[in-house]
Parts: sequence; C-alpha cells; structure tokens
Amino acid sequence: MPQCYILFLFFFIFFSSSSHASVQDFCVADLKGPDGPAGYPCKSPANVTVSDFVFSGLAKGGNTTNIIQAAVTPAFVAQFPGVNGLGLSMARLDLAPGGVIPFHTHPGASEILVVTRGHITAGFVSSASTVYLETLKKGDVMVFPQGLLHFQVNAAKIHSSAFVSFSSASPGLQILDFALFANNLPSALVGQTTFLDLAQIKKLKGVLGGTG
Repeated sequence: MPQCYILFLFFFIFFSSSSHASVQDFCVADLKGPDGPAGYPCKSPANVTVSDFVFSGLAKGGNTTNIIQAAVTPAFVAQFPGVNGLGLSMARLDLAPGGVIPFHTHPGASEILVVTRGHITAGFVSSASTVYLETLKKGDVMVFPQGLLHFQVNAAKIHSSAFVSFSSASPGLQILDFALFANNLPSALVGQTTFLDLAQIKKLKGVLGGTG
C-alpha cells in the first residue's frame, strides 16, 4: 500500500473520530445542581459572566479568634464556581501567634503552600510514618502529597499567613482531632483504638463537641 495512502487514511480516521468529541472551554459550576465525583453540572454558557472567574475572598485575612487561633479561607468550587472541572483551587491560611492548623488530610488533592508573612512550621507524615518537617519563611514553598496527614503551626511571634493551591476544585477535608473527638463514639471505644486515657478523651470530647 502506498505510503501516502496510509498517511491519508490515518488523518481521515483521526479527524473523523475527533470531530465527534465534545470540546468545551469551561464548565462553570451550577451550584444549584448536585455535586458528584466529576463536580457540579455546568451552568449554561449564556448565564456565565466574568464574575464566575474572579474571586476576591482571599484579599482579607480570616478570623483567628477561635480554639486553634487560625483561619482557613477557601476558594473551592462552592465559593468560586469558575474552577469547576479545572482540577485546581486555592485557600488562604491566617495564623495568630500560637495558631495551628491541626493534623488533617485532603482525600481529593495534593497541596502546595507558599508563606507570605511570618514563619510557619509545616510537615506531613508518610504512610511509612516518616516525618517531613520544616520551618518555612516568607517566600518558601512546600508541597503536601494527596491524602497524607499534615499540619501548619505559626512559628513566629507575629501573625503569619500563607496561600495554598490544591490539585482539585473540591479537595475535601478531614481534621484528625475532630474525627477522633467530635463524634459520638463511646469514649471507651476511642480509648481502645487510641490508647489514650479515658479522662483525657472525655475532656477533648467536651472541648470539641463530641458525645459518648
């Protein structure tokens, strides 16, 4: 078979098949629809405006007057519909002196953090229980692989802040302390699975709103 004919046949098959593919510039979230594994359904392009692609909520620091003396301001799909389907999102971290973002995990995304003020001690624990720990200064960047437990602590005597980016529009969040002590599991069962003293478990449940 002549080479030119083979080449022609290849391009004919390629363009014939690709012409049936759906090409979409974006899928701004219709937040009134259900949020599934693939994200929210798309808003009609006729109803999309530039405001769907702009989010100003990270300009101002969050309220750190709370038990952890820290705040996380998200720019996930629920707050920023334009990131729907794009595999990315952001958030802002604000930590007062003594502030901490407790051990937590994002089941749906890896995270990358850049310090914008102060110093932040950050780390994560691998599935082999190896600890990766560093005190970061302004401009430093650290990455936290998807699904691994990690934390951030203010290492400065001043307010510290950072911006983080995620590899998902909806990275998910589970905070270890709340998973253990903000639930209704019987305290005795929590003690069996954590080897903690029963009095300490009840104290933590009282602080974090757990029962049992």
